[in-house]
Amino acid sequence: MKKDVTQLKSEIRDWWASAPMTYAEDHGTTLYHLPDGAVERVEIGSRRFFELADRTFYRWNEPLRGEEGPFGRIFDYRRYSGMPVLEIGCGMGCMAMNWAQRGARVTAVDLNPVAVAQTRRRFELFGLTGDVREVDGETLPFDDASFQFAYSWGVLHHTPGIAKAIAELFRVLAPGGEIGLMLYNRNSVLYRYSIAFQEGAVNGERLFLDELELASRYGDGAREEGNPHTWPVTEREVRRDLMPMFNDLNIQVFGTDVPDLLNTWFPRLSSYMTSGMIKAVARRWGWSLWITGRKPA
Repeated sequence: MKKDVTQLKSEIRDWWASAPMTYAEDHGTTLYHLPDGAVERVEIGSRRFFELADRTFYRWNEPLRGEEGPFGRIFDYRRYSGMPVLEIGCGMGCMAMNWAQRGARVTAVDLNPVAVAQTRRRFELFGLTGDVREVDGETLPFDDASFQFAYSWGVLHHTPGIAKAIAELFRVLAPGGEIGLMLYNRNSVLYRYSIAFQEGAVNGERLFLDELELASRYGDGAREEGNPHTWPVTEREVRRDLMPMFNDLNIQVFGTDVPDLLNTWFPRLSSYMTSGMIKAVARRWGWSLWITGRKPA
């Protein structure tokens, strides 16, 4: 039976509040493995917590580091310094912090109160200024044309109204403003092989779960029986259904997940492959789509 949207959103909010994206050993926990092999458990909201969470997040996305710092290859920090920038789904506030440190006028929103509280705490600890609010991305409380740049990283595939959320981002962007979205890729090794084939077909999960339920069960929080809603998209859906109103639409496939995923098939499989081979797989079958576009002037 299909869930009521209000009920589903409440479940999504509560799940992410109870299992925030801490980038720890297990989803939602604060136990971290250090480079020297030691294990450290920290208090959520402490400066050490943010440092360890960021260390893992940056390591996962090291290929995106640029001259201007973390994610500098996809974020033009200099261009938007002093300008209003919006993040949908701020999580623990790492990306919002990077924008604020580089001079942007940051507004960061999230559906769950834990993310909002932690991002506010981070800004307090690091002496940063920003507007952080508990907001549903499908109904943004901002005037039209309020922001020069808006982005969301790995969030909107968790909302049942993704098209509505993107339409809201389009509305609040200024004419000529730019957008950047990371959405999970349905045409990926992780989804097509690990989730749909291995779990769905080989392990028989298709007998009990539909496609949406399968993606949600084996997406974020897979060790904890999954999360309430995850639906990866395809490039075609992005261009045709979700973002046809944007100009200069560009879609890149990121596959930082690929080496670790290959190693689950055969121990140390990625170590027997050249970097060129791994990059070829990652650029075609990676788990993340990075989508950029511009609102018509």
